[in-house]
Amino acid sequence: MKIMYYALALVLSVFMASAVLYAENIENGEKLFKDTKLGGSASGKSCNSCHPAGKGIDSAKFAANNSPEDAVNKCIVGALKGKVLPKDSPEMKDMVAYMKSLGNKK
Repeated sequence: MKIMYYALALVLSVFMASAVLYAENIENGEKLFKDTKLGGSASGKSCNSCHPAGKGIDSAKFAANNSPEDAVNKCIVGALKGKVLPKDSPEMKDMVAYMKSLGNKK
């Protein structure tokens, strides 16, 4: 029976650690969303300039069957005049986590 309790405690610990890390991803993503230098932006704009508080992000996220990463990079290159973020970069993962959190709030 003790082994079962230890296993449950371990599972809960991993779950809690994951939740904390995901919250940090969202927090970092929000900072990047508001960063006027994202992707080396030359426009002085941020994602938040066109999508204040995430407005319209759901439709932009999946426009033309793009992945969230493709949608982020399209905006960075187009509207922000910046450079593509690698899809597997920590910055991109944080941006996607933040975008997903916006969908959960609406």
